[in-house]
Amino acid sequence: MPEKGERIAKRLARAGLCSRRDAERWIAQGRVAVGGKVLDSPALTVMPGDDIRVDGKPLPSDEPARLWRYHKPPGLVTTHHDPQGRPTVFDRLRGELPRVISVGRLDLNSEGLLLLTNDGGLARALELPSRGWLRRYRLRVHGAVDPARLAALEAGITIGGVAYGSIRAMLDRQQSSNAWLTVSLREGKNREIRRVMEHLGLAVTRLIRIAYGPFQLGELPRGAVEEVPRRVLREQLGDETSIRHAHHRRPA
Repeated sequence: MPEKGERIAKRLARAGLCSRRDAERWIAQGRVAVGGKVLDSPALTVMPGDDIRVDGKPLPSDEPARLWRYHKPPGLVTTHHDPQGRPTVFDRLRGELPRVISVGRLDLNSEGLLLLTNDGGLARALELPSRGWLRRYRLRVHGAVDPARLAALEAGITIGGVAYGSIRAMLDRQQSSNAWLTVSLREGKNREIRRVMEHLGLAVTRLIRIAYGPFQLGELPRGAVEEVPRRVLREQLGDETSIRHAHHRRPA
């Protein structure tokens, strides 16, 4: 059976080096070579045995996929390169981990559980909406909470032409003009929770992710990182094709 090829940008992204968009930009900058030839177009299919180099360095050797829990503090951007020069999650973690990518994102002012991995295939598999994993958050909001309007979010809501799926939101306690909520959803769009709460007349003053599927923030201190044991990873992911056949590569 012949080996299956894939587009060069996909290969670089799957190795965890960058996003596909970044890979295309790197190719346009002449940073990527295959078989000794510098590429000028991402329209190339590469095979498993091809010699692929970025900035003259070969793709890293195979290593099993690994996953870490990280308690992201507020004030960090979940990106490798921020055009505005803001501090990033990956700047903070440099030296503690191999080069990793995030599973999904938390925005600048959000905090809590962020999953990190050295494997692009694993990251994409964990992000798939079809997985249906619940993401849970604790929210502090400013404003008077109407429990009936919170309950109505389970049926989904459309705001400004954007349809948001089912959200389960529960009032934990109201203290004067502030309240704490627990919010759960399965497929989060960009800034979804903040936009939905704003639509309800509530300003989010703190947003903490406490769970991503079976992985919990627990008592992990702010700024701390802890690897998920391989045994736990196998128990949660089983022998899914998307993971089993992923090329587990460590980013450079």
